Amino acid sequence: MPDSAPLPFHGPVYDMRALGFAAGEVVVITGGGSGIGRATALAAARSGLAVAIWDVTGDAADETARQARALGVAALPLTLDVADGAAVITAWEASRALGHCRYLVNNAGPASGTSGEFASLLAHAAGSMERVTTGWLERCGEDAASVVCLASIAGNFQGGGTTLQPFYPAAKAAIAGYVRWLATRHGGRPRANAIAPGLALTPRTIPLLEHPLVAETMTRIPMGRAAFAEEVASAILFLLSPAASYINGALLPVDGGWSIA
Repeated sequence: MPDSAPLPFHGPVYDMRALGFAAGEVVVITGGGSGIGRATALAAARSGLAVAIWDVTGDAADETARQARALGVAALPLTLDVADGAAVITAWEASRALGHCRYLVNNAGPASGTSGEFASLLAHAAGSMERVTTGWLERCGEDAASVVCLASIAGNFQGGGTTLQPFYPAAKAAIAGYVRWLATRHGGRPRANAIAPGLALTPRTIPLLEHPLVAETMTRIPMGRAAFAEEVASAILFLLSPAASYINGALLPVDGGWSIA
């Protein structure tokens, strides 16, 4: 792409109201302040769902909520770190005020390039999803219908050793394993599935596009480009929805064919 050409940031948006969501039901989206989380929150809003947006950055959560309300639904922004157990409990109590919390999207977690102590980062990335999900089942168990967790092709279909910190593929493999356990633990209520994105255009990845390793990666994606956040969000919404009523325990790559190339 020429340097003078603006980078397209937003992808296609579709009418997904036929997926079977009931208007006013609530979806909680962690990491909903930007990137895939924001795209998912807005896709949910277009589907008629009320959205609780959890994010470590309050201003980002507020902006997602503003955009969701503009689509005609109730939206609640909450500022918290999902690694904080007490904050998660408080957030669940606040989210229940929106209505029946039937859906959960576990998206929050440290970026792939985050440096630090392996065990702590692993606990943050994978353990926080278990913490949030357990809080949901304890407080909204009768309503709980479906959860989608964000894994990755890293750790599940690829190693990622050339570009990623070691905790990241380990955590994403753990998340996929947790989803399979969850899918079989409760007899399909809630249904539990995972999404495995490849390279997606988000505020975290945009600065990396000029890196030689990332540029080389793009040549190995059969579709020849990174995903838009909205394209990943569409897959999340489908797996979350009643239209996917017999899909349970799946790990869906959303990578343009990268993992099979």
